Amino acid sequence: MSEQLLTLRGRIDAIDDEVLRLLNERARLAQEIGHLKNGIVYKPEREAQVVRRMQDNNAGPLPAESISVLYKEIMSACRALEQPLTIAYLGPSGTFSEAAAVKHFGHATHGLACPSIDEVFRAVERGEAHYGVAPVENSSEGAVNRTLDLLLNTSLRVCGEVMLRVRQHLMRQPGADVLNGITRVYSHAQSLGQCHEWLNRHLPAVETVPVASNSEAARLAGEDAATAAIAGELAAEHHGLAIVARDIEDEPGNTTRFLVLGREDTAPSGRDKTSLVLSTRNRPGSLLELLTPLAAHGIGLTRLESRPARNGAWEYVFYIDIEGHAADPAIQPALAEVEARSAFMKVLGAYPVAV
Repeated sequence: MSEQLLTLRGRIDAIDDEVLRLLNERARLAQEIGHLKNGIVYKPEREAQVVRRMQDNNAGPLPAESISVLYKEIMSACRALEQPLTIAYLGPSGTFSEAAAVKHFGHATHGLACPSIDEVFRAVERGEAHYGVAPVENSSEGAVNRTLDLLLNTSLRVCGEVMLRVRQHLMRQPGADVLNGITRVYSHAQSLGQCHEWLNRHLPAVETVPVASNSEAARLAGEDAATAAIAGELAAEHHGLAIVARDIEDEPGNTTRFLVLGREDTAPSGRDKTSLVLSTRNRPGSLLELLTPLAAHGIGLTRLESRPARNGAWEYVFYIDIEGHAADPAIQPALAEVEARSAFMKVLGAYPVAV
């Protein structure tokens, strides 16, 4: 081994020792702060501020995404010293919902896999989980309507969002001959739709079978060497499968947005978003009238989604995301005007923009 290599490794060892010392010092300070927060372990606005500051101060060569992952894991481990959080997500294990929960809260949590989005909401409402993660929209498939419907009546608050790049992989039993011998492909119907063109090109004669989840697809593929599954990397790890084709989704930028659900309001972080649901009075131009105060106050509208009001009267409710925090003095007058013009308005939550 060269003298130069030994020297460089020695410097790395010394840095690692210092990093370890500083991490433990940070953890002790976090514990002291925890004692002052009256049992509140997770502060979404503070954690978003920490990650943004580290990304802004990052001189490289590590990319911003790596800085985000590192600091979320550090904060996750520090949180667990006080109280490990239980996070409800749409199960079973190995789903993209679990991946979103891990991306946002780190690995030092307890995951609670739920059989439906309804159960994710109920687990948090009943106090069985501290927070929940639920999909709300996909860049290629659109809104997740069940989540929107549940938001209308829940007492929970939206306290965060997660943007997860959905990377679909073809997987099967280890040792299989890549694409040869596959007679059936399992996946969730949405994932099959997202990979439709790839399947037509590479496995045109193979039967595709929709199942309840991508994790269930991976489990089934693990039982039969002649089958494969389309799922995320986490599902392959959970079920011991080999990935034989990566990133097979037809839209390479395919992203799912998840909402983080909790029982408390979130304070401003400096870069926030507010989610609302409202309905208009049934008269011509009412939606335009409703949105006019936002434009007049210079508030950006980032999302507008309509859903039937479920009262059988052909009426609709509108889900709106705006830039800024509902508690911001610059936002409050606009929200007051919108509420005055609406038949119904509910602030679903104000929270940090996804880092």
